[in-house]
Amino acid sequence: MIRIRLFPALLAAAVLAAAQTNPRTSAADREAGANIFRSHCASCHGVNGSGGSGPSLATGVFYHGSSDTELYRNISEGIPGTAMPDQFFSGVQIWQIVTYVRSLSAAPVRVKLPGDAASGARLFASKGCSGCHLVRGEGGTKGPDLSFLGSRRAPAHIRQSIADPNAEVSPAYWVARIVTKDGRSRSGFLLNQDTYAVQILDFEDGLRTLQRTEFKDFGVSRTSIMPSYQTSLTPSELDDLTGYLASLERPRTDLPGPPDAAPAAASKQGKPKKEKK
Repeated sequence: MIRIRLFPALLAAAVLAAAQTNPRTSAADREAGANIFRSHCASCHGVNGSGGSGPSLATGVFYHGSSDTELYRNISEGIPGTAMPDQFFSGVQIWQIVTYVRSLSAAPVRVKLPGDAASGARLFASKGCSGCHLVRGEGGTKGPDLSFLGSRRAPAHIRQSIADPNAEVSPAYWVARIVTKDGRSRSGFLLNQDTYAVQILDFEDGLRTLQRTEFKDFGVSRTSIMPSYQTSLTPSELDDLTGYLASLERPRTDLPGPPDAAPAAASKQGKPKKEKK
């Protein structure tokens, strides 16, 4: 018989992780969780959990499960398909963060959306936003999918992105600009690169892998291809468009309703194209 021996600390962490309810709920645990949150989580969720590039945690609405165990899982393992990464904290520390997150929504505050969402939807269509952005399976792919933007970003962050797209540009949307030795120019989102090759999502030809030996010129732009709407929209229109985008929320997993999955309409796009070389 093979015996597996766990160190006491690892055994304790395993027991904590398996707990169905939070065993670390004292005032001292909450304060410890607050300290960890401020140093590791506030950059996305705001110092007081009111939201930023990540959603507000003060509303009491958790789209990926709201039980203690689900919050523990989301913090420790991250949330696939979102910007939420996994965290290398001990089981005790994760439970302490859960306790602090719970305290943020002890008196839930529902964020009041700015402007008029219906007017914002019309602006989204008339200003050509759908040419670059998907919403529920309809639109372009040159920008991020906005189908569930309201459950990922705080309204203030959304408004800033509309007014000043260069304030924060994800590496996934950095643009490679290439001129090959035969004089052809290419541009597309930079996916991967190494010493020998560069892989891009070409704006005209889709996924391509190009050998560096073919390059005459190569550069990467870290600015957004989205124009600023700071001056082309009135403050009222900016509020309306922000309100519409913030209203696009993901279904909660702990409520009855359709599963939280990719929009069915996305299937209309057909099978992925083979990479061209």
